[in-house]
Amino acid sequence: EVQLVESGGGLVQTGGSLRLSCAASGFAFVGYSIGWFRQAPGKEREGLACIHDNNGATYYADSAKGRFTISINDAKNTVSLEMNSLESEDTAVYYCAADLITHCLPGVVRGTMPFDYWGQGTQVTVSS
Repeated sequence: EVQLVESGGGLVQTGGSLRLSCAASGFAFVGYSIGWFRQAPGKEREGLACIHDNNGATYYADSAKGRFTISINDAKNTVSLEMNSLESEDTAVYYCAADLITHCLPGVVRGTMPFDYWGQGTQVTVSS
């Protein structure tokens, strides 16, 4: 069974940091584009960051540039999202997703093409 499982969410104070992880089972990330998204209450889902496994290229939405860093560990079949300088506006459920065909740009940055595989999400709450 193909599965993505996010972990690492929680409660953090404004200005703090969190590291989210996305673990894949049932398939390997080889050749995939893997992205992080978030959805806050009452808002649309937003693409944040994406990494392409073939060459390690990374892509970021404007809201994530400079504060968030995506990385991949092929040996562990995990993708991480390091988040720094967190603000209350970062409070949301964070999801990872993966796709073998859809590239990072339309799949995550532009949000014009959906990814195939999704995790259940992990809650991030930033309090002041």
